[in-house]
Amino acid sequence: MKRNVIETVLGGVVLLVAGLFLVFAYLGSDVKPVKGYEVTARFDAIDGLSVGSDVRIGGVKIGSVVDQSIDTEDFRAVVTLAILPEVKLPEDTKASITSAGLLGTKYVKLEPGGAETRIAGGGEIEQTKSVISLEEMLGKVIFLVTDERPAQ
Repeated sequence: MKRNVIETVLGGVVLLVAGLFLVFAYLGSDVKPVKGYEVTARFDAIDGLSVGSDVRIGGVKIGSVVDQSIDTEDFRAVVTLAILPEVKLPEDTKASITSAGLLGTKYVKLEPGGAETRIAGGGEIEQTKSVISLEEMLGKVIFLVTDERPAQ
């Protein structure tokens, strides 16, 4: 009986330590959603991008994707981004969807321009570049490799 109590207490301590490690890992990582002003961007395709994905400038996380929808007028994907309040984006900022490595997760990459005016909360990033899917790229490569030239 005494052995069962010791094993139970030891099991509880292990679970407590594991829980503390999980809390520490969450607080130390950049998976928390960003609180800030919201801007939108319209893309032709957002394959692999999801709510909670990062928004980065120069590889540094400055925001998060907070919503995705479809514009029923032109059938483009509308992505809402939450940007840190201290980051004021120039009006000529460019947004593109990029992959973190060959098979990594997708994120929104921002390239700030040099305009003096800034995008206000609720504004829109006008210049966007849609994602090119891995399948599409592989299809193009296969087509180029197997393309037969006419005999001369």
